[in-house]
Amino acid sequence: MTEPKAALDELTQISSQIDVAVLFDDKGKVLASTLPDDRAARFAASARALFEEAQRSGEGEPMQLEAVTAAGSVFVVREGKTLIAASTSPEPTAGLVFYDLKSCLREAGKPKPKPKPRATTKAKPKPRTQTQSKNDAKS
Repeated sequence: MTEPKAALDELTQISSQIDVAVLFDDKGKVLASTLPDDRAARFAASARALFEEAQRSGEGEPMQLEAVTAAGSVFVVREGKTLIAASTSPEPTAGLVFYDLKSCLREAGKPKPKPKPRATTKAKPKPRTQTQSKNDAKS
């Protein structure tokens, strides 16, 4: 799997609307965050509780949600057993934020590329080319 921290780093580089973000599993364990550990754990727990409450009050399991306040928005997106929560400033472009969060989740879930195997045999030496001497070239 791609490192969750690397996926979050890429997210924060491409999305200027996201202030903070936390990747966590369905049990609430923080996988990566842009926040200090204690704040990341609280944010993940709050986002998970919000997601679970939405599930209890609606039909079926939510895949994404947005909570809007005067100070900004909180977004939560789930893919499989991994979730991401992010906060933004007021009036974000919700569709773009959801797209960026889903892209981050997909990136975090991608398998790591396998290292290329090293050659076990030594490369064959290149054959020497014969060069003509100046005298041979004149004749």
